[in-house]
Amino acid sequence: MASAAMPLAELERWLQARINRHPAATSIPMLDGYAAAIVAGPVSMSPIDWICPLLAIDADAFNHGGTPEFAAISAVALRHNDISNTLSTAPDRFEPMHRRKLNGDIDPRPWCQGFYAAMQLRLSAWALLLDAGNVSHGLLLPILLHSRDDQNRPLLGAPQSGREPIAHADIPAAVEALRQYWMPIRYAR
Repeated sequence: MASAAMPLAELERWLQARINRHPAATSIPMLDGYAAAIVAGPVSMSPIDWICPLLAIDADAFNHGGTPEFAAISAVALRHNDISNTLSTAPDRFEPMHRRKLNGDIDPRPWCQGFYAAMQLRLSAWALLLDAGNVSHGLLLPILLHSRDDQNRPLLGAPQSGREPIAHADIPAAVEALRQYWMPIRYAR
């Protein structure tokens, strides 16, 4: 699959050209957040179940090598595996693919939107951590602080101080903590 993978810059252009098909990700940061949620989340999923909505493709695209869709699938699979390997072998080296704003600051919102979009696939499985009364709810806060609902409203309300939160610095550790939290459930023997 590696030789057929679409380069990330090309994949971003390809996603942008598919906006009318409503892929779950329209940028590489969104795709990266989405893949991170699949890796760190509470349930294992068939690649068809999460890659098809991510790229807005039909399942049949998995059967036809040499197509742009298959090259996109390959690129997503490589990024998923890279995230999984990093979190498994060197979690302190995990770095989300954030964009920078014009002023040079990190913009975590697209990455967090991608993560949240993947959560939507199996939202009931995430329910335990979505309960604000659960002490482990805090594991999701660095991500939810930068996420918006389907009406484009901040999931956790407007920031109290009127300034954008800087919780993005906690996202890498939060992703690993989420992976560790779900591991006994996801990989129950």
